[in-house]
Amino acid sequence: MVAIAERILLTKSNVRELHSISVYLEHGGYQALKKALSMPPADIISMVEQSELRGRGGAGFPAGRKWRFLPAGRQLKRYLICNADEGEPGTFKDRQIMEFDPHLLIEGMTIAGYATGSCQGFIYIRGEYDWIAKVLVRAIKEAEDIGFSGNNILDTGFSFCVDVFRGAGSYICGEETALIESIEGKAGRPRLKPPFPASCGLYGEPTVIHNVSTLAFVPFIIERGPEAFKSFGKPGSYGTKMFGLCGHVNKPGVYEHPLGVSLKKLIYEDAGGIKGGKRLKAVIPGGLSAPVLKANEIDISMDFDSLTAAGSLLGTGGIIVLDEGVSIPFVAQKTAKFFAHESCGKCTPCREGTNVIRFLMDRLMQGKGSLNDIEQVLRLCRYMKGATLCALGEAAALAIGTMVRKFRDEFEELVK
Repeated sequence: MVAIAERILLTKSNVRELHSISVYLEHGGYQALKKALSMPPADIISMVEQSELRGRGGAGFPAGRKWRFLPAGRQLKRYLICNADEGEPGTFKDRQIMEFDPHLLIEGMTIAGYATGSCQGFIYIRGEYDWIAKVLVRAIKEAEDIGFSGNNILDTGFSFCVDVFRGAGSYICGEETALIESIEGKAGRPRLKPPFPASCGLYGEPTVIHNVSTLAFVPFIIERGPEAFKSFGKPGSYGTKMFGLCGHVNKPGVYEHPLGVSLKKLIYEDAGGIKGGKRLKAVIPGGLSAPVLKANEIDISMDFDSLTAAGSLLGTGGIIVLDEGVSIPFVAQKTAKFFAHESCGKCTPCREGTNVIRFLMDRLMQGKGSLNDIEQVLRLCRYMKGATLCALGEAAALAIGTMVRKFRDEFEELVK
């Protein structure tokens, strides 16, 4: 939201105050938590449902509906997990919130914990974000010292403790059940679903899992109301989103806009256009796993439904811009290598499919491939869709298959 953007820009100007709870309190921090703790949890869930907040981690699932999935009327221990793994190549939005406004995340988690009846929260952060993990640990300690986190929060009788859990650099741990396995001390491999985490998650208990950006919107919705949140964006895609632009642009960085902003505007206005005055060739709009768009397809609204209709995905909002000098087969080869390396190997379609695609891509790039190899890549991509245990294999198939179909002439040129 605008509130998020204001706090990030504010704290960037004075790094020493960045981690201080006093700065957050001076600008309205934890007021939403105070309001939430005076409300019945059911009313908070209703407000989040009315806001139509959709998850910002990639899937876009309605947050309030996810809370409703928790079993009712059963006195079970519940957990809340913040997915801060952010391992999707081309994505760096969540680190902005954690590094520049950690208390916003802690407040959002605490409100969500109260609404869902959770007793414990975990921030699962990728191991490479070690310095941000330290920022979060300090912020949690500050919040506990003043009474905004921990035991008996603000003397209300509600207790909610937050721990930071460092991952070990595995991309697959961004998948929610693999993340749960990792926290439990096991190898990070996806579980067979159902049961879903809402009924059987961490340590076998009901568990809610959200992305950093999703939880960061909760204080705004509680403090200002669902309609204020829905004043941004468009039907089906309300609120704002932080878009990370990288690649061949003059001003790479993170830009916050209401959902529905034009991709063309993001590239040519916010990011200053293509570096070196070159022409645009392609854009990957939602992190590496999102299907590529050609240069003539960028006059599109950046929201969940518009990108799905165009055959791509909003995903994480990590926009990778490629200029006219880029070889798409080279990008496809690197993409295949990444997914083959990061596959956990638990299911056959992903384990074998990603490795065979990588092998075929290597052969094509070495000039030893054939037209049949190109067809074989497309066949494998078709067979992998819907056949894998988690979304990794399907993401690889969508990303690579789209590159081959849209830029097939470049692949055939390698054969010639």
